[in-house]
Amino acid sequence: MVLIAPALSKAQEKPIYKDATQSTDARVKDLISKLTLEEKVSLLGYQSKAVPRLGIPAYNWWNEALHGVARAGDATIFPQAIGMAATFNDSLLRQVSTVISTEARAKYNLAIAKDRHLQYMGLTFWTPNINIFRDPRWGRGQETYGEDPYLTATIGTAFVQGLQGNDPHYLKASATAKHFAVHSGPEATRDKFDAIVDEKDLRETYLYAFHALVTKGNVESVMSAYNRVNGVPNSINKMLLTDILRKEWGFKGHVVTDCGALDDVFETHKSLPGPVETAAAAIKAGVDLDCSTILQEDAIKAVKQGLLTEKEIDGALATLFRTEFRLGFYDAAEIVPYHSYGADSVHNAAHVALARKVAQQSMVLLKNDNNVLPLKKDNISSLMVIGPNAGAIDPLIANYHGTSTRVVNFVEGLASAVGPATRVEYDLGCDYKDTVHFGGTWAAGNADVTIAVIGLSPVLEGEAGDAFLSAGGGDKVSLSLPASEIAFMKELRKSVHHKPIIAVITAGSDVDIDAIAPYADAIILAWYPGEQGGNALADIVFGDVSPSGHLPVTFYKALSNVPDYSNYSMKGRTYRYYNGPVQYPFGFGLSYTKFEYALQGELKKQYKATDTITVNVQVKNTGAIGGDELVQAYIEYPKVGRMPLKELRGFKRVSVAKGGVQTVSIKIPVKDLQKWDMETHGWKLYPGDYKLLLGENSADEKVDVKFKVLN
Repeated sequence: MVLIAPALSKAQEKPIYKDATQSTDARVKDLISKLTLEEKVSLLGYQSKAVPRLGIPAYNWWNEALHGVARAGDATIFPQAIGMAATFNDSLLRQVSTVISTEARAKYNLAIAKDRHLQYMGLTFWTPNINIFRDPRWGRGQETYGEDPYLTATIGTAFVQGLQGNDPHYLKASATAKHFAVHSGPEATRDKFDAIVDEKDLRETYLYAFHALVTKGNVESVMSAYNRVNGVPNSINKMLLTDILRKEWGFKGHVVTDCGALDDVFETHKSLPGPVETAAAAIKAGVDLDCSTILQEDAIKAVKQGLLTEKEIDGALATLFRTEFRLGFYDAAEIVPYHSYGADSVHNAAHVALARKVAQQSMVLLKNDNNVLPLKKDNISSLMVIGPNAGAIDPLIANYHGTSTRVVNFVEGLASAVGPATRVEYDLGCDYKDTVHFGGTWAAGNADVTIAVIGLSPVLEGEAGDAFLSAGGGDKVSLSLPASEIAFMKELRKSVHHKPIIAVITAGSDVDIDAIAPYADAIILAWYPGEQGGNALADIVFGDVSPSGHLPVTFYKALSNVPDYSNYSMKGRTYRYYNGPVQYPFGFGLSYTKFEYALQGELKKQYKATDTITVNVQVKNTGAIGGDELVQAYIEYPKVGRMPLKELRGFKRVSVAKGGVQTVSIKIPVKDLQKWDMETHGWKLYPGDYKLLLGENSADEKVDVKFKVLN
């Protein structure tokens, strides 16, 4: 006897949108078809409303993870983004973002288990910041990967890949490439500023990394910036959001505005009369999600006034649902591969160890007279650690930071490294303002070695509103360190006489190192190195690791070296277009050891567009200890039109033992040497004479090879 199961009634059938075996597109279409217009617009804001009858949860799209899960309780704090870029280690950055998304998933799982739908505890992260750090004044430059488009694209792509995971069906978390586009200060006028830029700079500099994150990194989201570009606010800029991003690049994810950017369209840019017109223009241009309340409150009015259609709202909503489905929001927990992550996946020992490793690789040795570093612990009986940033937490954790229960400041890291048999003293030394009164200088004179930790902090440079001690609304108005610190270093040198002074500088940008260089025997740029900054500094100072960080920005001598801040032309900016004197060139970084390069084999004399340039170089460690070398490959272009002076087109970090040799291979596809042609409004590979340069920084030429590119 054959039993036939009764057919399910229509009411009992599982809706398509709840069926994980269906395609994402089919599920999205089904869910949208069940919503009223009022329900649809309620989902277009970052504080997305619940629709209980369909099982749509309330969700806050605003979450941060610039260098660790931020604003969400205990989490691992990695070095600030500019410091991570100084590692020139994209595989390491992929590990970092993998850890970040692991902690994010765990925290999300724990929150949802308690039915908490909280801001900063979600899975859609508004990071990374891939704007180009074109001017050293920009306070938010510390959030970027530096001044070079290629480095930014390479590091940024790796970061996105780790954050989003590699599951073919589910996103581990959603990354967001921001701020689209042509956005890098001034902070004080960001809500009304108009960035005027030509096609060549737009394509080669400002859009380059965004293109890479979309086409190579498959980034799930893009954030539109506050400013205008050539007269049009980014959040209603159809050319950028639709014509280039979606049609030309094939972007399939969602576009979110920066917070309050739609309000700026009519309030500060005054480009449209009011919120209703702005809501319509934003959706028509390609915005899907609003980090304010304009779309939720005014999109329905726009429909009623005939400025917008429900179909256009459906289009915006479809991209948001696509992200939610890919995050597993509507599927049973057990089929989502990250459902089991719990408290043991947050801030564990392995994650802390990674934070320490990244901080080690980020710090840049700028000066080391007479090889005073590394210090030998056995030769030091007393140590003075002094300075306003030596015991402070802010210069470690930067902005957009998490909360760590394992922060190790510089005093703690150094004291722990030398152990209880060594006398260690600490003093604040000075503050950020007083140029007359100092502490601890007499005690420093009694120590074998003094380590002075000075520099900036995220309250002196950063985002408008956050860097509340900044003289420029978040930006810097000069390259100077606080005058009090310079005066303090002079006084310290007088007290210490001929004993070593090691200066440690915290900052997220180019600062005037020359002002304190005469008073220090060695100088380490620590950036804002995260929760393990103290331990990482000790590892470098005492030689457990050799410093291997390299500058992802040019250190100019003065602001007079660069154009006006509001000028967005790249002429005279960054190592690519500036040929004047500098403190330290892009890519600079000293080591405790020395390396020699030897080219292996010969390059071809000429290449076609379909070829790949492969260069093999032997790196020999000729120094006394093992260390990491960063081989940097630059291209000089034919002298045709407006070409960069030179341009980074490859890099490779390699560990080489004392007396050892390693072979490094760098591949450069010839098609990647294309430049934007202003006449044809497209990419063009210019035939002619090229030069490949290999070195330790952008001013170094250890290997120099000429070649031709054919039509």
